[in-house]
Amino acid sequence: MTNEPTPSGNDAVSGWLSPGPDNVKLVYFLYLASLVLGVSGLVGVVLAYVNRNKAGGWVETHYTYQIRTFWIGLLYVVIALALSLLLIGFLLMIAVAVWFIVRCVLGLQRAAQGQPVANPTSWLV
Repeated sequence: MTNEPTPSGNDAVSGWLSPGPDNVKLVYFLYLASLVLGVSGLVGVVLAYVNRNKAGGWVETHYTYQIRTFWIGLLYVVIALALSLLLIGFLLMIAVAVWFIVRCVLGLQRAAQGQPVANPTSWLV
């Protein structure tokens, strides 16, 4: 019998919160949950900011992409809300939601494959 430490609950949590592929996926899931919950997007962007400079390689491109997805999405939502007075904002809000979902799903796919985001500073997809 060996004296291998058994993983505790804190190790599992710290694995998801420390910089790396698991944390990148968690941030994408928090973003998608924010479409229903709202506040989880703020938690996701804080995690992305905290872990961005601690990670290297392809993971760092995902953090940059996630941070830009949050801020650009927020800008688009503010514009859509302002235009809702002209009744065009409601259609724009649907387009923003689709844009947001597509960015998160594509990011999740790339993270699952261990690939970087091709252009993390893009305003589009």
